[in-house]
Amino acid sequence: MPEPTKKVWSLGEGQAPEDLDKPVDTPPLSSLLIERPQGGSITVGGDISFVAKVEAQDLLRKPTIKWFKGKWMDLASKTGKHLQLKETFDRRTKIHTFEMHIIKAKDNYAGNYRCEVTYKDKFDSCSFDLEVKELEQSQSVDIRSAFKRSSEGHEDAGDLDFSGLLKHREPKQDETPEVDVWEILKSARPDQYEKIAFEYGITDLRGLLKRLKKTKKEEKKSEAFAKKLDPAYQVDKGGKIRLVVDLADPTVELKWYKNGQEIRPTPNQRKFIFEQKGTQRIMVINNCGLNDDAAYSVAAGEEKCTTELFVKELPVKITKEIEAVKTTVNERIELACEVSEEGAQVKWCKNGVEVPTGPRSRYRVKSEGLKHWLIIDDASKEDTGTFSLMASGGTSEAKVQVELKPLKIIQDLQDMTVLLGQPLKMHCEIFPGNVPGRWYRNGQLIQSNDRINILQRAKNHRLEIVNSTIHDAGDYTFVPEGYSQSLCAKVHIVDPPRVHLESLNFPDNTVTIVAGNKLRVEIPISGEPAPRVVWMKGERVILDSGHRVRAETFSDHTSLTIDIAEKEDTGNYKIVLQNEAGEAGASIKVKVVDIPDPPEVPLVTEVGGDWCSMTWEPPIYDGGSPILGYFIERKKKQSSRWMRLNFDLNKETTFEPKKMIEGVPYEVRVFAVNAIGVSKPSEPSKAFVPLAVTSEPTMLVVDDVTDTTVTMKWRPPDTIGAAGLDGYLVEYCIEGTDDWRVTNKELTEKTKYTITGLPPEAKILVRVRAINAAGASTPRTLQHSILVKEVIEPPKIRIPRHLRQTYTRKVGEAVNLVIPFMGKPRPKVSWLKEGQTVDPTQVTIRNTDCDSIIFIRKAERKHSGKYDMKVEVENHVDTAIVDIQIVDLPGPPQCVKIDEVWGGNVALDWTPPKDNGNAAITGYTIQKADKKTMEWYTCIEHYHRTCITITELVVGNEYYFRIYSENMVGLSEGATQTKDSALIVKEGMQLKNPEYIDHDFKEPPKFTQPLINTFAIAGYNATLNCSVRANPRPKVIWMKNKIAIIDDPRYRMFSNQGVCTLEIRKPSPYDGGMYSCKAINYLGDALVECKLEVKGGFTFSELMQRGVPLHLIDKYMSETKAVEQPEK
Repeated sequence: MPEPTKKVWSLGEGQAPEDLDKPVDTPPLSSLLIERPQGGSITVGGDISFVAKVEAQDLLRKPTIKWFKGKWMDLASKTGKHLQLKETFDRRTKIHTFEMHIIKAKDNYAGNYRCEVTYKDKFDSCSFDLEVKELEQSQSVDIRSAFKRSSEGHEDAGDLDFSGLLKHREPKQDETPEVDVWEILKSARPDQYEKIAFEYGITDLRGLLKRLKKTKKEEKKSEAFAKKLDPAYQVDKGGKIRLVVDLADPTVELKWYKNGQEIRPTPNQRKFIFEQKGTQRIMVINNCGLNDDAAYSVAAGEEKCTTELFVKELPVKITKEIEAVKTTVNERIELACEVSEEGAQVKWCKNGVEVPTGPRSRYRVKSEGLKHWLIIDDASKEDTGTFSLMASGGTSEAKVQVELKPLKIIQDLQDMTVLLGQPLKMHCEIFPGNVPGRWYRNGQLIQSNDRINILQRAKNHRLEIVNSTIHDAGDYTFVPEGYSQSLCAKVHIVDPPRVHLESLNFPDNTVTIVAGNKLRVEIPISGEPAPRVVWMKGERVILDSGHRVRAETFSDHTSLTIDIAEKEDTGNYKIVLQNEAGEAGASIKVKVVDIPDPPEVPLVTEVGGDWCSMTWEPPIYDGGSPILGYFIERKKKQSSRWMRLNFDLNKETTFEPKKMIEGVPYEVRVFAVNAIGVSKPSEPSKAFVPLAVTSEPTMLVVDDVTDTTVTMKWRPPDTIGAAGLDGYLVEYCIEGTDDWRVTNKELTEKTKYTITGLPPEAKILVRVRAINAAGASTPRTLQHSILVKEVIEPPKIRIPRHLRQTYTRKVGEAVNLVIPFMGKPRPKVSWLKEGQTVDPTQVTIRNTDCDSIIFIRKAERKHSGKYDMKVEVENHVDTAIVDIQIVDLPGPPQCVKIDEVWGGNVALDWTPPKDNGNAAITGYTIQKADKKTMEWYTCIEHYHRTCITITELVVGNEYYFRIYSENMVGLSEGATQTKDSALIVKEGMQLKNPEYIDHDFKEPPKFTQPLINTFAIAGYNATLNCSVRANPRPKVIWMKNKIAIIDDPRYRMFSNQGVCTLEIRKPSPYDGGMYSCKAINYLGDALVECKLEVKGGFTFSELMQRGVPLHLIDKYMSETKAVEQPEK
């Protein structure tokens, strides 16, 4: 195995020798270093470099690197002549390179180095070793100069040898050693190394020890002893030990020593026995005790060898534990314990502290054989604690609790309430009676003085205060000495509350303040305890937490603060004081003087071309001062600039502004003035425009006349003006009278109006007025009278352009046709389909005065046909025909057969489908499939003929063909397939297959399993199941009460292998009824039915919330009652 790297240590390094092999604690590592520095070895004076590389691909800035020697020496501060740090960055490869160069290395440069790289929260570290080998030197090396620190503080000092920087003194000249220090150290004991190094000026003691450790000591061979004593011996207490030496010269006189004192044998002593066997000399020590634990030596002539004897004492164990003691004061306490050995040394402790056992101590210690006692003759409260006996083999503990004799309270202190200035006397009675005590007030000790007397007579304790003051109130406590129990009571010193209004210089207790200013009224008060003060205005209490108006109370006064006085603050304020001693009250009056409130909104009563007349009401609140007059302002509505109209106060509440621009909207407002100032402006009046009325309406004519109504039409006035036109007012009167009646109570903006409620065959006159903000215009009157009698208008049907040809819709789509017509009076409309009356359950027809509507929710083919519309007005008739065609997908073609096969071609022939879907067949789609895969591919689409030749078929394959028919709706749902296949063979190798008659599997639908009557629970899913057999596959329709279920989210329908399932999600009683399943194909249809009853129904309100129609709710509620009555 290779020899491990040698590590050299010198003072000034950052890590002790014994710590070199220990790992350095670092944070969790992350991979930053892509190349780590490697350890190396150089000779003294050589150069070496260490390189670390970091990839900067994912780094936003340069990482931070630190070089360390040992654990803590940062080399950044040691750069200089012998140490250089270098950093480079390659922009192409984006790699940071960090280098450390050591130049002209010295011995103490050797050791463990560490490189640390950090970037934000990432960290990486690498440790490496540097070995500095020494140059070969002669044996005559001066050890003192070798282990002195180099060039302390001079230029030639190594950057790593920094200890010289700590000493700024001139180095002393080394003298040639006159003694061999190595020999001195080799023969010296380890504890003398430091003394020798100091004596001979060796400062690098650690390097010296490491060097000395490598040097093998050459042991001198003893001339007197062939075998010396062992360095140490050990024996149990009470045992014996043999110390043996082997002499090289048996004739040498031998002496034994104990701690430097010679051991002499005595005839009667069997402690030390000396034996001799050949060249061996033996000393036996019997019954070893602690006194025999010493240093022993044996001297043979001038030579001596030493050893240490260690006597191992057996532990003394506790055989009987101390028992806990609970007693009272002045009783005797005796703690006993037994140990495993007589005469054993034990120690008594209290709470971990050794108990004093001197002559003056309260504690006595006694031992007898294995028993040990601790005695306390007169126990006190301080003896409570944990007592323990400590022996070498264990410890025993016990708790001692010394309690006072129980305190009995014969008479406790009583809570008292005393008026200020009256005497205060407190009394209590306790047992035992000779116990003194102390009085406390609020935790403070009370001392006797001229005013306070403290008395004790046997069991009675009294506290008397001659003249009580406020400071005497508080919590009083009497504490008997030595007891944790105390007697407590509360003393209240009370004084009736009083309000000192006399100190205020306000006439009649009235305070006047101008609105907007701050008011603070402070009223002195007194009372003990401090009275509770309540400020009130009327029934409202003023709180101290108020924002603008608040009441505050202090020890000697209370205050009312109004930050910004307002008129609402005027009134009487009442002060109520309460405490335990009584109640007091007072009141003050606050008067707030302010500017008046704004006047009421002005009303413009009349408007002219450039003037108006306005009036207003005075303000409700005059600010506490009479109103002196008013200011009036006006502005244009679109402007924000107000203009004052009067500079002298207007004493009246009316005003007439003038010089306004016609057609421009204006607003006016009013200010009220009193002695305090001008009020805020009133709300602006409604905008008004100084305009004239419009001209009369034009072209008034009769539009329509019935037996009770007359419809008039007219044109707007020629001149409307800037005020605009608000509407028209229509009036009429019976011919020959002047009683004009207004027909429209609200203005109409339209230029057409129908006068209703007229007497038949009456003659009336009609006139119309234009109305705007300025008033009504001159009326426009019809020149002649109108006879109220309806004029007959023959009917006329106006067929829309798209209905003049056949109207086509797909099956399932909605049909909604509107056919307008004309005629007076209201025509009578009738419809026929193919000469028959239209079934209202199939087609919905709605007629109005001017049109008729045909509506079909979901069209079916049976709805196709010609519908005849007839409109009648008395003897006049008009008719029209609407042709409706409902189309569906066609059926598949019939009888598809292969006519001929030749080469890669196949000739197909077929007949048109039996069902064309009520529309012309527009083409066919032909598909082919290889017999091996039966995957269908389209050969041609939209083919119009009923025969075709399919080409480019693959030789060797066998093909089937199928054909879809197509009309304007789309492809048929199914396709007709050839019964035979076509085999494409090479020429001359065609084989004609025999013809077989295939069995016809087609059959109309037939239910093999019918529906069964079912009961369901409301809120739980229910299913209905049946099975059907048919070919081709039938179309399945589920119905409830003979109405098809389509696109209803409450139902889910499944069909698998002929099994049909209807799932009803969380049914309600409304879902009960007759359910049927109908299967249809072109060969026929089949129907099965069952009854579903849902139990556990809903209330009337629940059905209303679910949106169920009222007639269905009524039907359901009646059915529910009918079912419940038989059950009862």
